[in-house]
Amino acid sequence: MNLLLFLILAIYIITIGVLIFGFVKVKKYANTNLEPQTSFTIIVPFRNEAENLPHLLKSFLELNYPVNLFKVILVDDESAEKFQLPNSNFQIRIIDNIRVSNSPKKDAIAAAMKHVKTDWVITTDADCTVPENWLLIFDNYIQENEVSMLAGAVTYNTNNSFLHHFQQLDLTSLQGATIGSFGIKKAFMCNGANFAYKKSLFEKMNGFEGNNTIASGDDVFLLQKVANSNQNLVHYLKAEKAIVQTKPTQDWKSLFYQRVRWAAKTSSYQSLFGKVLGLIVFFGNLSFVLGTVFMIFGIWSWQFFILYAVSKFIIDFGLLHITNQFLTNIRIKNLFLISLFYPFFSSAVALYSLFGSYQWKGRNFKV
Repeated sequence: MNLLLFLILAIYIITIGVLIFGFVKVKKYANTNLEPQTSFTIIVPFRNEAENLPHLLKSFLELNYPVNLFKVILVDDESAEKFQLPNSNFQIRIIDNIRVSNSPKKDAIAAAMKHVKTDWVITTDADCTVPENWLLIFDNYIQENEVSMLAGAVTYNTNNSFLHHFQQLDLTSLQGATIGSFGIKKAFMCNGANFAYKKSLFEKMNGFEGNNTIASGDDVFLLQKVANSNQNLVHYLKAEKAIVQTKPTQDWKSLFYQRVRWAAKTSSYQSLFGKVLGLIVFFGNLSFVLGTVFMIFGIWSWQFFILYAVSKFIIDFGLLHITNQFLTNIRIKNLFLISLFYPFFSSAVALYSLFGSYQWKGRNFKV
């Protein structure tokens, strides 16, 4: 058993090392000097987001981009109360979601696509805010590169609680793995809160056909479908001026269900690399849990466990540090405590996602 756990650790360290290499290979982008040319439709699915939508729309008002080059479509997914649009200087409309599958968000985007007249669509979430040069830097990158799909970064707007710091570190690890996978030409993951693609590409790929029985995954399944067709069409926009901020969950139960929803998609990935990486990360965290149990019951000495834990911590910190510098450039707080707790949380999420159910937006879903 000892040999097996250290073999898992060795594979884990090599894998995270490859992701660090990939992260470094993706060059930062900061150009905003070109004249805007790209037309965008911003699609925002929402359900009972009356508190959050005004903040998102305010950030749209502050965009440094010609108002004749972008439109906004809000897709109401059976909210309890109708959202009233405020006055704005850009084109905006609300449409109702048309449910045809088990995935409300995919249905919402597909419904909005019927009204899109622009070359590009860009999706975000109702609980987000976007920076003023968001569209401008997407436009500049599109002008300078042959690209049909472009993923951007997302970070949390946190307070000083342990729960928020935990989520920020968790999201940082996911963003690091995402960027690293793009760097080694194995893109398999992105975040729909900051995700752009050509309308023509969406139509060519037949939208979400083939994975609309899974409740979430409007972003990763479409990305993987395109990447499997032509990896060169998919790029990552590693631009600090295009990072979208979102809100963390406010309690542990909501966080657990959110992560279960994310983890439940893994078995349906079209990306073999994504599936293998998911297994390596799962067993890397589970081996830490088992090592802790072995130490408690005297199977491992504490010195042996410390060697194991420190080895894992060092490689994790390497990816977390460079990703955090890009996302926030603020010191990671409670790093030691979170690093001890995270493998237990992550393992519980992965195991529960194999057979459990979860709640999302007031609805119940089976994994």
